[in-house]
Amino acid sequence: MAALLLALGACAPSTPSTKEKSDDGVRLPAAGAVFDYQLGGAYPPASDVEVVSRDRRAEPARDAYNVCYVNAFQTQPGDAVDWWREHHPRLLLRDDDGDLVIDEDWDEPLLDISTSARRTALLRVVGRWIDGCAKDGFDAVEFDNLDSYERSDDQLTTKDATAFARQLAKRAHARGLAVGQKNTADLLPQRSRIGFDFAVVEECARYGECKPFATAYDDRVFDIEYRARDFTRACRTWSDRLSVTLRDLDVLPAGKKGHVSRHC
Repeated sequence: MAALLLALGACAPSTPSTKEKSDDGVRLPAAGAVFDYQLGGAYPPASDVEVVSRDRRAEPARDAYNVCYVNAFQTQPGDAVDWWREHHPRLLLRDDDGDLVIDEDWDEPLLDISTSARRTALLRVVGRWIDGCAKDGFDAVEFDNLDSYERSDDQLTTKDATAFARQLAKRAHARGLAVGQKNTADLLPQRSRIGFDFAVVEECARYGECKPFATAYDDRVFDIEYRARDFTRACRTWSDRLSVTLRDLDVLPAGKKGHVSRHC
């Protein structure tokens, strides 16, 4: 099993196909393109990789279609929380007792998108990150934790998430960036209204969500599985249509112990 997980899939080298454009005139990633999810640290992608997703603070990969990862609905853990506390404490979501509402799985406090005024204030922060993605040469952006309302103790709603996502997508399109929907199948009916162009989904095979995403985005879907059995199922069922990648849960860079990266 260890050998299976650590091996890299062998495919002929190719170059990214990005001929199609959205209604907003932004370049789109090719459906089925080989994808590498490098959120845990940037490293040179394999020669057959066509699309790469990296954190907004990393440089884009050479000779690839680059997706800029932005945690737009929650804070990053660690020092980032202190930064928000110092500079924008009123934009952190709090419960009735005044305590931060936290995504306990990742130790990430939620951002407060509950009112138009706070969404506008947040856009001034996240908007600068989007501008930075464009300036650095990324082709697209994915906004993580769109589904944070599910972890908000009922203080946030799908309406709040949709409203903020629309503002983010508008800013990204204005900067020439395509916009990827990150997970959240419940908001697929709102995809056109929000302005999503493609999807980056985690474990759609595990949770039975590949079909609705594939249908919604004409197969322009990049699926990351974290369990070998789910990856095998996704490859067997969806590899002729979708881009399917197996990664370790911590998305470690190549060379680190525990790094896993395969595609089919």
